[in-house]
Amino acid sequence: MTVKLNKKAFEHAKDLVGKGQTVKDERDDWSEHAPTAAEQNEYLDKHGWSDYSLWFLGVDDEMGEETKGHYEFPYGDFRRVHRCGVISAESRAAQYKHPEIQDALEKIHELIDGDHA
Repeated sequence: MTVKLNKKAFEHAKDLVGKGQTVKDERDDWSEHAPTAAEQNEYLDKHGWSDYSLWFLGVDDEMGEETKGHYEFPYGDFRRVHRCGVISAESRAAQYKHPEIQDALEKIHELIDGDHA
């Protein structure tokens, strides 16, 4: 598996944080705040793969671009960046040794926390 940083998604996340489109929730909230499979399918039906891809900081080159398996490390709910999603993805990127993705998530995390520091 070759997972790489989705640079367009990274720029999208930074842009959303800059516009204040964030949810400053707690670390363990992601299991409740993450989009369900049905919500993902609905978003895909309305917006297509290109927009869907902007919500995932990792892409797996071994999976087809028009498959959900191609996209990893979600960070938001298709409207806003969730702090809990960023923290969850940051932990998984470290666990699975994806330093470029981990670094990008750390930067987003710092931007979110810097908003109210």
